[in-house]
Amino acid sequence: MTRDEIAKRTELVDDETELDRVMGIIEEQSKSRRRSSSSSVTLTRAAALLEDIPEGNDRFNVLNHILVPHHELVEIDDEFEALAPWSMVRTDQEGNERLAKELLPKILITDPAVQAIKEATELEVDDLPAGWLANRVLRIVRHSPSAGSSTAYRLIVESA
Repeated sequence: MTRDEIAKRTELVDDETELDRVMGIIEEQSKSRRRSSSSSVTLTRAAALLEDIPEGNDRFNVLNHILVPHHELVEIDDEFEALAPWSMVRTDQEGNERLAKELLPKILITDPAVQAIKEATELEVDDLPAGWLANRVLRIVRHSPSAGSSTAYRLIVESA
């Protein structure tokens, strides 16, 4: 495109310094491109703008996908009640009842579904302590036309 065409599209006057800056950026971008034999355009890492990286609400949320079952954190106060039907309650040496969460199947804290829950919770609550998600119980509800729904519980761990 010519300088006049760019000025017309950006609605800048031809003698403005802003138009000179835009033209300089276009020239710099065109110099930084490398052409391959397939005539596809490749930009260098330095040419990528931070504005092009999706953040916040623009990112894909895996929990909204139709093939991903419903994931939710079990409230800490409700863990005992939720896991009691599966004989997860143990008595320690002092006679105190505790939940044997270590018997649950594990899910890594780096799992995309767990990360989506973590990000959503951190947006809502400001004063969460570091490591607040480790050793929490996750409820996963899968719906099926033939079996109805099935509920599974998993323990969020930091490493396998």
